Amino acid sequence: MSAGQSRSNIHKGVKVQIVLKEDQRSGKLTEGVVKDILTNSSNHPHGIKVRLESGEVGRVKEIIL
Repeated sequence: MSAGQSRSNIHKGVKVQIVLKEDQRSGKLTEGVVKDILTNSSNHPHGIKVRLESGEVGRVKEIIL
């Protein structure tokens, strides 16, 4: 399981790369800072859904340390 699939790895203020709904086919990643965590379950196979401070919503693919 990748880090982006586990809710415990993601917190407000963490810099992440997400894939937006419209970019799922291309796999284009968008970088930003987590504002809200939208997935309630502890794990999700496609990545935890978050809202960035920019307002964009997508699933976490990578956490930037």
